[in-house]
Amino acid sequence: MSAPRWPLPPGYGAAIASGSGDTVERSSERGRGLGNNRRQGHEPVLPAIAADGLRHWQVAGGVVADERGLLLVENLRRNGEVDWSTPGGVVDPGESTVQGLTREVHEETGLSVASWTGPIYRVEVIAPDAGFFLRVEAHRAAAFTGAVTVDDPDGIVVSAEFVDIGTARNRLLGASPWVVEPLLAHLEDGVGDGRVFRYLVEGRREDRRVTRSHD
Repeated sequence: MSAPRWPLPPGYGAAIASGSGDTVERSSERGRGLGNNRRQGHEPVLPAIAADGLRHWQVAGGVVADERGLLLVENLRRNGEVDWSTPGGVVDPGESTVQGLTREVHEETGLSVASWTGPIYRVEVIAPDAGFFLRVEAHRAAAFTGAVTVDDPDGIVVSAEFVDIGTARNRLLGASPWVVEPLLAHLEDGVGDGRVFRYLVEGRREDRRVTRSHD
């Protein structure tokens, strides 16, 4: 859930899952979150700095589940750390959210999603000290085919599997709250109305403080 090294969220695929850093960069490293957005021979595009002085990232997150459980991907980061997230990633210029999400899920897991429902929830993260604004739109796969196979062009996703909710909770331990809280609200509390989860991230790395807005 692609590029941002962090913090991106996931699950939102692999792009937003790690949540341990404080910068977002689009490269062979995905940010969950977050997903991979760089293909062979495809140079990444860094968003321009907007009028508010922040780089704005648009991310798509995919919730793919069936009788086997929830689909999670395992991400091997550049520094050797491993984390888990739902599939997804940064939406490329010219793509719709659903187009980008469908591409990301296929690249990361080999599954072909024919239709989506949603958005089931949205996430907005503003991190003025880290210089980015992250907007995530999560959708749930309504119909998909194929077998899970991993052939990530970025080499970040190293495995993918369906797991039960307890295992998912354990594997997502340590992920940023904007990754875990909306996902669990959907899976456990039935949230699916497209509501927005808003977070403010202050500070950098070790002194980072995350506050959720309940407006």
